[in-house]
Amino acid sequence: MHVIHTLAELRQALAGSPSAFVPTMGNLHAGHLSLVAQARQFGGLVVASIFVNRLQFAPHEDFDTYPRTLARDCELLQGAGCDIVFAPNESELYPEPQGYKLVPPPDLADLLEGHFRPGFFTGVCTVVLKLFNCVQPAAAVFGKKDYQQLMVISRMVQQLALPIAIIAGETSRAEDGLALSSRNGYLSTSEREEAVWLSRCLRELQAQVLSGRQDWAALETAAMQTLSARGWSPDYIAIRRQADLGEPVPGAPLVVLAAARLGSTRLIDNLELAQTAQTPAGVTD
Repeated sequence: MHVIHTLAELRQALAGSPSAFVPTMGNLHAGHLSLVAQARQFGGLVVASIFVNRLQFAPHEDFDTYPRTLARDCELLQGAGCDIVFAPNESELYPEPQGYKLVPPPDLADLLEGHFRPGFFTGVCTVVLKLFNCVQPAAAVFGKKDYQQLMVISRMVQQLALPIAIIAGETSRAEDGLALSSRNGYLSTSEREEAVWLSRCLRELQAQVLSGRQDWAALETAAMQTLSARGWSPDYIAIRRQADLGEPVPGAPLVVLAAARLGSTRLIDNLELAQTAQTPAGVTD
């Protein structure tokens, strides 16, 4: 496995070789490695990037304290069958202030995560497009845990006619159901025990919807109250259409999504409704 830090080296290593790409911010876990395994199935070289992208962090968020664990990450990636790790420093990827930015449409990017993290998806789209231009992959793999991000990136690729197949990776979970996340490492022992309640609330909400209930707002409010009563600070728990994250309508495939803060750690999760589970529009499994 080659660890590459410059764009010039990357382009030389990839010259004429098809690749499948897994972009990450590092501090890897089993969920990331499952995406690498999925990329391996595509054929060609597997490239993973490790870059903590300042553009997607708000001033009060954890950019400075986000764990940088490059040596460990490279060991894990080598064991997972990755061929190339692209780990640029900030001056390599942003040699000058990034004045050109890709702003996604507000009807998708300004709700849910975009509402509570203004500008987040502009930062995501800008860095992903730049990484796509660096790697020029034939395919890229993104996890469904970041459901809205997966949809935003998929629509970006579709609308900009990029020759990249977007592959959706299923959410990896711990045995108790907690979605794996790099930020789980922020949790104390007691918070880690409590954290499973986020997925439990989503499963309960899923069961209620599949039982035939359509009082969407009441279900969302009850789930928010459950978490709040347990000491969480929920941003949202929402029932939405899988196709476009619009308000639910009877008969449409649905997904339940949540973001909530436990102590100082913000966790997100989602669950597609089992009887109508589909991949977000524009995403190739």
